[in-house]
Amino acid sequence: MSHNHSHGNGCSHEHHDHDEDHDHDHLSSSDANDNLFAFIDQPNVRILNSVQEAKIIKPWDQRMDETIFVESDADDQLIIRVPFTGSIKLRSILIKSGPGDQTPSRVALFPNQAQFDFEDASDMTPVQELTIVQSREVGNYAVKPAKFSNISSITLFFPSSQGADTIQIYYLGFLGTFTERNQAPTTIVYEAQANPADHTKVPRSDRMLCWNSRKTKIRAACNCTVGKES
Repeated sequence: MSHNHSHGNGCSHEHHDHDEDHDHDHLSSSDANDNLFAFIDQPNVRILNSVQEAKIIKPWDQRMDETIFVESDADDQLIIRVPFTGSIKLRSILIKSGPGDQTPSRVALFPNQAQFDFEDASDMTPVQELTIVQSREVGNYAVKPAKFSNISSITLFFPSSQGADTIQIYYLGFLGTFTERNQAPTTIVYEAQANPADHTKVPRSDRMLCWNSRKTKIRAACNCTVGKES
């Protein structure tokens, strides 16, 4: 598999905020309850530029399994789009990658993108970027909740490795809160153009009668006013 896109200096986002707030594999019981694994639309997860199809969004108890992983193909870039089954308030992203220089250097985050490819990754400004550290543990990378408070999907762009020709990711997870989507909105159909067959046309004689009646009432009102003033 190959794809044509520029990377290296052309894909750098030095003008964006780089968040280095992360922890390693130390999740509390409340964190475990906030794991969004059950609310990921797994059949519609998409990975671009991968050697193989692999489900790296695993249950938490399988996070250390290194027999299942995704490796980039043509170079050291990957795009992973993850849709959810409802509305998400994202708190942090869980990543296990590597080893060593096959660890991504960073990840750029793009919420609510229905379509996204490498050209988009070069042209669009990420909402947030996270610096990824080398470790065999699962990194817990906090995001800015205000920027991910009502999302239905998130796209992750990994622009480069830390020295290797490819990158590898063993585990990808998400922490946050889930809200079911509202029911589909009611569709209101507005009439673009009146249909003469649907509207009763007033005959000309009736319209003249109405007009004469209105003129009579106007005259009567005027006479009454004049009488009171005199």
